Amino acid sequence: MAGKIEALANVAVDCGFHIHKDIGPGLLESAYEMLLFESLAKRGLLVERQVPVSLKANGIVIDNAFRADLFVERTLLIEVKSTEAHASVHAKQLLTYLRLMDLPLGLLMNFGAGTFKEGVRRIVNNHV
Repeated sequence: MAGKIEALANVAVDCGFHIHKDIGPGLLESAYEMLLFESLAKRGLLVERQVPVSLKANGIVIDNAFRADLFVERTLLIEVKSTEAHASVHAKQLLTYLRLMDLPLGLLMNFGAGTFKEGVRRIVNNHV
């Protein structure tokens, strides 16, 4: 499992890098999400956009508690942002999503940063 998710993460980072390099910052989050979706799909990956996720807590079920921006191969979660800088809440948000979905790894991709390297972060939830 660890090898597969790392391979998926590498492909996703490569796709994100090329989008940032070719397009640059300044578009709406939804535009980058669609570009990344198409780029990953062209690589032959199963990608889902805006996946509604339910939450079960304290005996209460909340349908559509949040939406996962991109879900790759039902293994890797990608949260897309387009802001000048990461806000600390963005990483916390993705970690919460990973915990609720019982996933080991997610990528926070901020296409608003000056460089893609500044904008991409790995968020780990009990991943080895």
